[in-house]
Amino acid sequence: MAPDSPEQAVELTPDGTLTSEALREELLKAYPKKSRRKREKQFIINEKTVNEDGTVTLPQIGANTRTIPGILTQRGCTYAGCKGVILGPTRDIVNITHGPIGCGYYSWLTRRNQTSAPSDDHENYMTYCFSTDMQDENIIFGGEKKLAAAIQEAYDIFQPKAIAVFSTCPVGLIGDDVHQVAKDMKEKLGINIFGFSCEGYKGVSQSAGHHIANNQVFKHVVGTDNTPRSKFSINLLGEYNIGGDAFVLEDLLERCGIELVSTFSGNSTYDQFANAHMANLNAVMCHRSINYVADMIEKKYGTPWIKVNFIGAKSTAKSLRKIGEYFADEKLMEQIEKVISEEYPAVFEAQKQYKPKLEGKRVMLFVGGSRAHHYQDLFGELGMKTVAAGYEFAHRDDYEGRDVIPDIKIDADSRNIEELHVDADPDMYDSDKVRDKWAKEEKGYSFAEYDGMMTQMAEKALVIDDINHYESEELIKRVKPDLFCAGIKEKYVVQKMGVPCKQLHSYDYGGPYAGFRGAIEFYKDIDRLVNAKVWKMIKAPWDE
Repeated sequence: MAPDSPEQAVELTPDGTLTSEALREELLKAYPKKSRRKREKQFIINEKTVNEDGTVTLPQIGANTRTIPGILTQRGCTYAGCKGVILGPTRDIVNITHGPIGCGYYSWLTRRNQTSAPSDDHENYMTYCFSTDMQDENIIFGGEKKLAAAIQEAYDIFQPKAIAVFSTCPVGLIGDDVHQVAKDMKEKLGINIFGFSCEGYKGVSQSAGHHIANNQVFKHVVGTDNTPRSKFSINLLGEYNIGGDAFVLEDLLERCGIELVSTFSGNSTYDQFANAHMANLNAVMCHRSINYVADMIEKKYGTPWIKVNFIGAKSTAKSLRKIGEYFADEKLMEQIEKVISEEYPAVFEAQKQYKPKLEGKRVMLFVGGSRAHHYQDLFGELGMKTVAAGYEFAHRDDYEGRDVIPDIKIDADSRNIEELHVDADPDMYDSDKVRDKWAKEEKGYSFAEYDGMMTQMAEKALVIDDINHYESEELIKRVKPDLFCAGIKEKYVVQKMGVPCKQLHSYDYGGPYAGFRGAIEFYKDIDRLVNAKVWKMIKAPWDE
């Protein structure tokens, strides 16, 4: 659901003296020849080619490849993607990290995922840190007994509905079978217990962990509760309730008359996952982290999926209308328009206040998930220009669109991740949904499509996959952007260079930024950040 692509070519410096080509060459020439050959495929200029038939061809980017040894990357590991991103925001599953306590630290949430447990329901384990705390003796003699004892202890204390076990690097190296331990304890305790082979080294980045998490949640949880849902029911996939985003969207959908069955995984519960297959539509926010489960639900149950974006007022309105169009109910669409009309006056007022102070400012976006794409919409509403962007852990389809998927070569790292074979469920597969989907497709409605980030970006903008510390510093020195968006690892280095950094993995202390209300909050925070006078006063002590 990419917005119209800007036609103008981007200028990296206000006076136009530093072109994209010159900057790319300056940064790449620092690498040894062998490293450069690999890196230049991931560091490209967004130059679109218009073909004779009117179609547009995008440049091919190198993505989902291992980081070159010795380079300081922004990426996380497979374990971080599995436990931290997908399962972490679920409040009533006890998530046990099987490994040393150093990895266990990450089982205590490091992102600002929020949840809202009912007052009479105390099953909220998000603030706990569950770890088996493996010691040297466990590495030598094995840690399966310690894991079984940890599962028993967690059950005795909390009596949870489910327990999930996450493998860290040492577990894979010594060969502990977390799946057999989980199976044995499931039979003993009578609750759902399942494991994840998400050792940190297992994939190129945290993206591998997303895939592994999708597989196991689909295999062990989705489809275990067949309670029927209403006609206008959806799942929201790839929304993690950072800073309260999911709360805003839950309220928005409820006011529109749309039933939200489950969110993967912001403000989520085990029961919602179990019942997710009963929704009539899947709406995918973060394409990279959750497209696997969307595809598998469609194959097994017939539920179609669409790509949505609730970051930015214009994108939110577009996504709500697309959901309404799918259900094709006149009253529902009227209610959606009513809600949009109620929300937009405040958005227009905020744009009138903040846009004059931010228009023309240049932004660089290097964050994970679909955020480097979606947030370009929000900056566009303020008249700000994205001159460079990229993902930490994307695949080519996240950049170029899903049409390139058949052309992507499956490498050894990707084969390392289990691909589930999914067949249509003989009892639960809904053929009516499939026939309805075909009819809508004939009328031009788009399912299972994502145009990718590069379609939206301006001509000559820089697109950099898996940006590293050296490249970030050089971009800032040479381009001097007005705002740099990244994660917590990069934030303070950037700000010490006199450039404001908006941390978009956890929103610093801000948010929510989703929906109409979130857009207004974002306008306000960006104005306060970019136009602060402090950035002109920052100078390193050794430069005094």
